[in-house]
Amino acid sequence: MTSAFQTIGLIGKPNHEGANQTLVALSRFLEARGLTVYLEQKVARTLELTEAKVLDLVDIGKRCDLAIVVGGDGNMLGAARVLARSDIAVLGVNRGNLGFLTDLSPEGFEQPLSEVLAGNFKTELRNLLEISVHRHGNIKSSNSAVNEAVLHADKVAHMIEFEAYINDEFVFSQRSDGLIISTPTGSTAYSLSGGGPILTPDLDAMTLVPMFPHTLSSRPLVVAGNSEIQLKVADTNDAHLQISCDSHVILAVMPGDDIFIRKHPRPLRLIHPPGYSYYHVLRNKLGWGSRLY
Repeated sequence: MTSAFQTIGLIGKPNHEGANQTLVALSRFLEARGLTVYLEQKVARTLELTEAKVLDLVDIGKRCDLAIVVGGDGNMLGAARVLARSDIAVLGVNRGNLGFLTDLSPEGFEQPLSEVLAGNFKTELRNLLEISVHRHGNIKSSNSAVNEAVLHADKVAHMIEFEAYINDEFVFSQRSDGLIISTPTGSTAYSLSGGGPILTPDLDAMTLVPMFPHTLSSRPLVVAGNSEIQLKVADTNDAHLQISCDSHVILAVMPGDDIFIRKHPRPLRLIHPPGYSYYHVLRNKLGWGSRLY
């Protein structure tokens, strides 16, 4: 049977025993089906697969047509920020905690993965954010995020002042602990903890969720996905500020800086095995009630 994917990259959680066992099992399973398999170089060093082909993460995106990420959502987020630059399908095997983005179980991946390889899968395009920090009209730093970008002080419980604009139109000024700008994918992550709404992945939208605002009237705001969000940081802030991208990448922000956040030009092509239901994931991960009858 011809596989829907011929060249597969395996990405994992370095020095994680369970993830390493799953990576070895995946490699043997895929190679037994005559497929070309590459290991991401950071995990290849920890595996006893002397004949394995090795690529870095960027080249996996360029040379493979499917990437399988073994780990938790954090591993998926880190890989996705890089892989989204390429038109590569991404599938997750859960070796973490919640696993909103990682569908397959490490104990029984064979059957659903066989279905995926046979072409029986569901594709979702997940929007990313593109974030840039501007100082005196020049870009000082930039990065991307799958879940969210968070403007906050580097001190705990320290209020900051900023203005928010959408498509060059003034929206509000705010004193708060910060602001979460989230994608639909990130709406079940940090944004949810901050009281933000859950957005289904098919929505082309972003949310702005205030963090402990100094007014009771501040509420989460949902805007169109093609909006350009600009945050003007007040000169009066007396603390060092930062933008956190998926809680992994930190961009330094100074008083007077401007932060621009917009939809990344390339979405992540996430694939799911047969029977996947986003609402089932929500019920399962968030402990929602099942049917009454």
